[in-house]
Amino acid sequence: MRTTTTHLPGLTLTDLVLEVPLDHLHAEAGSIEVFARVVTGEGGEDRPYLVYLQGGPGFEAPRPTLVPASPPWLPRALEDFRVVLLDQRGTGRSTPLSSAVTAMAPDDQAAYLTHFRADEVVNDCEAVRQALGASTWTVLGQSFGGFTTLRYLSEHPESLAGALLTGGLSAVGHPIDDVYAATWQVMVDKSGQHYRRFPEDRDRVRRLSELCTQGAITLPNGDAVSADRFRTIGHRLGMQGGSEQLHYLLELDHRSPAFAHDLAAALPFTGRNPIYSVLHEACYADGVATRWSADRTMPDRVREDPTLLGGEHLHRSLFAEDSELAPFAGVADRLAGHEWGRLYSPERLARADVPVAAAVYHADAYVPREFSLETAAMLPDCRTWVTSEYEHNGLRMDPGVLDHLIGLLRGRRWL
Repeated sequence: MRTTTTHLPGLTLTDLVLEVPLDHLHAEAGSIEVFARVVTGEGGEDRPYLVYLQGGPGFEAPRPTLVPASPPWLPRALEDFRVVLLDQRGTGRSTPLSSAVTAMAPDDQAAYLTHFRADEVVNDCEAVRQALGASTWTVLGQSFGGFTTLRYLSEHPESLAGALLTGGLSAVGHPIDDVYAATWQVMVDKSGQHYRRFPEDRDRVRRLSELCTQGAITLPNGDAVSADRFRTIGHRLGMQGGSEQLHYLLELDHRSPAFAHDLAAALPFTGRNPIYSVLHEACYADGVATRWSADRTMPDRVREDPTLLGGEHLHRSLFAEDSELAPFAGVADRLAGHEWGRLYSPERLARADVPVAAAVYHADAYVPREFSLETAAMLPDCRTWVTSEYEHNGLRMDPGVLDHLIGLLRGRRWL
C-alpha cells in the first residue's frame, strides 16, 4: 500500500493506493490498483470510519473541500466519522479502462469487465478496511452505492457497524424487466408533470426529436444525436431542480453553440465514464442476462410519442452513434448476453444483524419505491424513511438527509 498525506483548510487527506486482484477468487488473473482517500476533520483522528460508495456504476468519488462544502454532506459526516472516499475500480485514480482495455478483443474485454460489478467492489472495500486496520466500519451508499451495500450486507455483514442508504435499495428478487418497466412508467408520469409546468416544452421536444431524426442535431464533437438518444435528456427529471434545468436547455435556439454544448452535458451516457454505459444494466442483473432490457421494455406509447422522455434507459443504438463509446460496442453486446452470477442472497440478508437506515424517495425515477420497500422488509433491522421532499439526488441537495439517517441509525429518530 502506498500512502500520501495532504492538508487542506480544516481537512487532512490521506491517500491510499492498494494493489488488489482483478478477480478476488482467482488472484492469478492479474491485479489492478484501487484508490481511496481518507478525509479527517479537525479533532477527528479517533473517529470511526464511514466509507462512501458513489452512485453509478462507473463514477469516481467526489473530491473533498470544506469551502465550498464538497460533497455537501461532508461537514455533517465529519462530525461523527472519518470519511473514506473510494474510487471504485475502473474510475478516478483507480486503474482506468484505458486504451489497453479497448484494444483487447471483444471477448477478452467482456471477460475483463465482468469483474467490475458490486461483488468485486465489495471485495475491494474489504481490502481497504483491512489496510486501515478497522475491525468494522459504517457504509454510506448512494443509488448504485446502495446496491453495493446490499451485496456487502449479503456477504460480509460482520464487517459493518451500520449502513446508510439513499435511493439505494435494489429490487432484490425482481427480474430486471420488472425494474425497467416500472421506471418507464415513472418517466411517463414525470414527463407529464414537466409539461404541466412548462406547456411550451412539449412542442419544443417534438420539434427537436424531428430534427434528430433528420440528423440535424449534432454535438460539439460532430456526433449526430438520434431521437432515442435525445430522449434520455429526461433523466434530469429524476433530480431535484432537473425540470427547471431541462426547460432552460429547451428554450435555447437549437442552432446555437450554447445548445450543442448544454445538450452534450445533459446526456447521461458519455465516454467520460464508460462503465456507466457498458455495465449499467448489469447492476440490476441478479443471476440473469440483461439482453438490453430498457430497449425491450419501452412501452409502445413511449415509442410512438417522442415527447415522453426516458431516464436511465440505455439504448443499444447508443454504441453505434456515440463516437466515444463506439470502441465498447462489441463488449456491450457480449455483456448484454452474459449470464451474470447472483449478487444477493435473501436468506443472508435476512440474517444480516446490522442496523440500516434508508431514505426511500417516493417518486424515485431510477429505484422504484415499491421494490425498495420490499427489500427493506427483508432486512432484520432496517429503519426506513419514505419522503416526497427529495428526488434521487437528495443526499447531494441537502445535508439534512444524512443527518436524518444518522439520527435513525443512532436511535435518535424513529421516522
